[in-house]
Amino acid sequence: MRRPFIAGNWKMNLDRAAAVALAQRLAKEAESVEGVDLAVCPPSVYLDAVARAVAGSNVAVGAQNMYHEPKGAYTGEIGAAMLADVGCRYVILGHSERRHILGESDTDINKKVLAALEAALTPIICVGELIEQRRAGATMDVIASQFAGSLAGLSTEQIAQVVIAYEPVWAIGTGEVATPDQAEKVHLGLRKIMQVRYNEQVAQAIRIQYGGSVEPENAADLLGQPNIDGALVGGASLKAESFMGIIAALAK
Repeated sequence: MRRPFIAGNWKMNLDRAAAVALAQRLAKEAESVEGVDLAVCPPSVYLDAVARAVAGSNVAVGAQNMYHEPKGAYTGEIGAAMLADVGCRYVILGHSERRHILGESDTDINKKVLAALEAALTPIICVGELIEQRRAGATMDVIASQFAGSLAGLSTEQIAQVVIAYEPVWAIGTGEVATPDQAEKVHLGLRKIMQVRYNEQVAQAIRIQYGGSVEPENAADLLGQPNIDGALVGGASLKAESFMGIIAALAK
């Protein structure tokens, strides 16, 4: 059985004091949480402080991005080994905001995925369609293309180390949310893609999160779907009450 995984993507929010305070509170409130993996992904400048705040707790730390080269003259970039050095266990790659605002391609993301795995980080690889693509009935074509490009060249052993996050672009930060049935169909479709490319065992083992305006009010219905293994939470992860409310929804 796949272990649920709830991660908070704080994006470009909070200051240092607020980030540390939130991390400390989550670490405290997560003491009684069992049977689920938890992580927070703060802005890179706060990674070290947040990692210290949650050290020894049930809450792991992830980064929101990284560069594919291990080191060198890449001004402004951060390497995978650097993330691991400050306590990161996870790294989000291919988020729609990086694809559609910052112009990252599947090839760019693929290089980062391979570099993350080389540094023993667990990549959370995001895929998702635009509203125009959904209306055109192209959702699974887009998902399949992003999966193939972003995960090109991964062996069976490597794919077993990743997490996939389905985030419909039209539901991120908009208040819109995929219905449980819509989300479940895409998650099931992703498993079919993995079954064809790898095998049934891989397809059933990989965790697939849902992301896109997840709140405590809709979390139980989404997380109750058989192929949805957790959530990549945006705005609701910036407050302890709402983030813990989503975690509590797993029990319903």
